[in-house]
Amino acid sequence: MKQNLNIFFTLHLIFFGLVVTGVLPRSLVLYETIAIALYLILASRENGLVFFIRCIPLFIAIPLTATFDNFNQWRIFSLILFLKWLLQRETWNYLKFQSLRKHPAACAFILLGALALLSVFVAPDQGAALKRVIYFSNASMVGIVVWYFARSKEFTARLIKNIAIPTILVALVGVIQVGATYLIDIYQFMRIWGEGIQMRQFGEQWSYIATHVGNTWFAYYGEQLSLRVFSLFPDSHSFPIFLLLGLPAIFAIAVIKPLSRSDSFKKLFHTRGSLHILWIPLVFLMIILSGTRGMWLGGAGAIVWVILLLVFMKIKKESLGHRRVFVYLSSFLTLFVLLFAVAYPIFSSPQFLVSKGDALLLQHRLRSVLDFGETSNAARIAIWKSSAESIIKHPLIGVGIGNFPVVLGQDIKLTRAGSSAHNLYIHIAAEMGLLAFLVLLYLVWLVIQTLYLNYRRAETAFGQAYAGISLITIPWISAYLMTDVAIFDERALLMFAVTLGLLFRENV
Repeated sequence: MKQNLNIFFTLHLIFFGLVVTGVLPRSLVLYETIAIALYLILASRENGLVFFIRCIPLFIAIPLTATFDNFNQWRIFSLILFLKWLLQRETWNYLKFQSLRKHPAACAFILLGALALLSVFVAPDQGAALKRVIYFSNASMVGIVVWYFARSKEFTARLIKNIAIPTILVALVGVIQVGATYLIDIYQFMRIWGEGIQMRQFGEQWSYIATHVGNTWFAYYGEQLSLRVFSLFPDSHSFPIFLLLGLPAIFAIAVIKPLSRSDSFKKLFHTRGSLHILWIPLVFLMIILSGTRGMWLGGAGAIVWVILLLVFMKIKKESLGHRRVFVYLSSFLTLFVLLFAVAYPIFSSPQFLVSKGDALLLQHRLRSVLDFGETSNAARIAIWKSSAESIIKHPLIGVGIGNFPVVLGQDIKLTRAGSSAHNLYIHIAAEMGLLAFLVLLYLVWLVIQTLYLNYRRAETAFGQAYAGISLITIPWISAYLMTDVAIFDERALLMFAVTLGLLFRENV
């Protein structure tokens, strides 16, 4: 069956490449969707789940009609996986012995879902609100299935290894994207990516928004511009989130050998990892080249977080082996900092066949992180002020999920174009009320607490690598989300659901 899985994945990968490059027409996507749906129905639930995870960045919008062509394949596939799980007798036999009191995270998610439904009744556009509830429910299905099957340690390891595949894949596409900027001008780039690849991936509506309304694909300084790598994603914000969520899986397959010799720092740092370790600097470089300043700032925060954790581990008298391993894993953050030296000549180079008069674009962008007068920073502050005013007016259940543009006096349709609070926590409070905000904070606390406990309990080098890096990257993402809501993007959200399913598994 694993052989069939690999065959289907390879065929889908080839099909995806041929469709997004325009070799095959989009009209064939519907037929391929039916074929994959049949495979998921007939394959084992475990193989179906692995296939889904491998394909997260490779799912395509189905052109159902001329005006409705953005319904993505994953919406159908996640439902199939969920129903196959739900309709099994063993599932019900397991669930009937589970108590919600033993699963505080599940209680928090249920409460958050209830508050989302409640906010639908006060939303100016109830249709948009209901669509948003369905969207999040649809994405959460795969996380629930992962949580159930991750009871098996062997299958958990298999899932983690397969998470590395799409992570590496999108990083490589990022490299191709950077290379393209030296071969074509900006107009050709927009035709290829905006009107071509992105249209075939996400539909006509998104293509129009990206090419005519606005996008986050370029860093501007005066008349100069540099690419902000976004790979197969609609923006340069969700791309680095996806990379950070997948990075622990790469570490898990790359540093098993060094971590198995953690009885001394000398052995730990002098033992070579596998060749997969070469993917780590590539992922870090792509995060930097995304040009997402919040991610850069989050990286600095991650360094502070690591120092605090090491102090905490010493106070709690954690085992020397676990402390050594965490020092080793966190030392890779040094690599992230050093790679800015590699990113500098790329940002400064003449991309899109136009020379740059000022080679200091990266420095300008770095300095602008704390420049509150800079255009995007000033806009964020203005949005936060408007959001605060809205929260004061609607403290209980907000303005309604999926209705954030109302806060800014905008058309609801601009949600698709990225109208948000540019802060996940404020966004939730504005749309769903202060109780939802408090539940979200409680969830963040549960996530961090569970991350630490999972690392303490990890017994194998593989488990320590995955749990240890997750203990760095997920708080990093949580900090970044104080400047954005890009976790709501389909691909980032699906990977986040998978990550949470693994995080709260019961076999640790």
